[in-house]
Amino acid sequence: MADTNKDNLEESLGGYKQNINPVVKTTLTWERDLVFMGATPQGYEIEFDARAQWGCKPTEALLLSLAGCMGIDVVTILTKMRITLTSFRMEIAGARNPTPPQYYKEVEMVLHIAGENLDSGKVERAIALSKNKYCSVYNSLRPDLALNVHYVLEEKDPLAEDEKRRG
Repeated sequence: MADTNKDNLEESLGGYKQNINPVVKTTLTWERDLVFMGATPQGYEIEFDARAQWGCKPTEALLLSLAGCMGIDVVTILTKMRITLTSFRMEIAGARNPTPPQYYKEVEMVLHIAGENLDSGKVERAIALSKNKYCSVYNSLRPDLALNVHYVLEEKDPLAEDEKRRG
């Protein structure tokens, strides 16, 4: 039975990972000083600024990309595991090499997960699957990057949360 559940999970995750283009083409245009505008194939734009006055630093965008990739994976996997999420938030901190190249040596993530039927074993499995198999961003980074992922589980009643939001 456990192998069947694993196969079903792997099969269902493959669906959203199969729509990946093998070659991704983007553009980056210099605007002024050290400010650049990046554009995705879909037309989304992100502004990069070395001084972080007009946009984000590329290294900050890298941390957010890593978090976004892992977040999408973990939420998808937990949903497929029949966990009902009511909130998901990540805190990310990266320690960089002090001299050029100033790559990330270590990244710490804390996942704050709230919902019903939370199960630490399933959360750990979702994190491991993302890190070891599905997260394209993590698997594109240096192999010596230390990625430490921790989590905090919070049981929340979705009806109570709904009432709280309404005031």
